[in-house]
Amino acid sequence: MIRRPPRSTLSSSSAASDVYKRQGEYTLSSGKTSEHYVNCKPVILNGKGLFYASCLLLEEVEDDSVAVAGLTLGADPLVSGVVTVSAIDEVDLDALIIRKEPKGHGTASQVEGKLPPKGSKITVLEDVTTTGGSSLKAVNVLRDLGYEVNTVISIVDRKEGADAIMKDNGIKLKSLYTIDDFN
Repeated sequence: MIRRPPRSTLSSSSAASDVYKRQGEYTLSSGKTSEHYVNCKPVILNGKGLFYASCLLLEEVEDDSVAVAGLTLGADPLVSGVVTVSAIDEVDLDALIIRKEPKGHGTASQVEGKLPPKGSKITVLEDVTTTGGSSLKAVNVLRDLGYEVNTVISIVDRKEGADAIMKDNGIKLKSLYTIDDFN
């Protein structure tokens, strides 16, 4: 078992100051505009930041999950980091990366990684949730393939509707932080 950093370590890391910007007007992936811009990539594309985030995310993954998954690009480092930390802890957990659309060649697969048996439980990871649309897309792809998905874990929830859409779809949204933690 590796030593887990306290939650405050991530929020006080040198890269964390780049996560939150409150200036100007930003168009989000949901199509909404906001004066609040949250970008976890400076943290999760930094070795220490990814390690800290992965440790904290792994603590929230359901014990009976066999894999963690997420939409490319935001979740790519997250699923890789979490399964790496899980391997150090000798926990058997696989990573799945979900394409926004099935690829147009080869197997035309929309999900990359070692697919578990149908009916297996998978936890979805997300860097930032706003309306929940991206997370729900990932959940629906996995459910359509026959997997059980009950939980989405986000590093930051912007508190703009993701929790409600998750509840409406039978999903528990967990977040390490909310937008309120940055105000």
